Amino acid sequence: MSWITEIEPSEAEGELQTLYGQLEQSRGKVSNILKVHSLRPAAMQAHLNLYMDLMFAPGGLSRRQREMIAVVVSRENRCDYCVAHHLEALSRYVDDATVLDTVSTDYRTIDLPEADRALLDYAAKLTRDPSSSSAADIAALRRAGIAEADILLANLVIAYFNFVNRIALGLGVASSAAEVTGYSV
Repeated sequence: MSWITEIEPSEAEGELQTLYGQLEQSRGKVSNILKVHSLRPAAMQAHLNLYMDLMFAPGGLSRRQREMIAVVVSRENRCDYCVAHHLEALSRYVDDATVLDTVSTDYRTIDLPEADRALLDYAAKLTRDPSSSSAADIAALRRAGIAEADILLANLVIAYFNFVNRIALGLGVASSAAEVTGYSV
């Protein structure tokens, strides 16, 4: 499902077979963004470890906020693969189709809590023009009530999704409605 060779779970051996088995057991299936790493299983494992830490480990940012950041960064980068995946994940925390659609197109047009707005503004700016970031952006996050550890977490989530968007876009990782849905985590 990309522009490079991928090893399918049914063809995997050794470390890759073990990793695919763990993914299928814990998540229900293997996503295309991870399958594109199949020629480098150690990189796949490192990628997965980083994803799990940033998106699921305890912290002051909710899963909803983390998924909103993922969608906004991915939209800024025009990464349809990641928008689709993380909009699906966000739908578990937001039960309003209008809000979901607007977050995935232009979050600036809806009323959001101050902390969410500050996080998404920071995500969009850091993605569009990272060198324009300044202490004022961090001060805006503090004013919105974001704690220092969560400012770091937000920055790491933003950086992670910029990284993943470039994997997906640079290698032509594709998705379908069936591939986007049905994950247990």
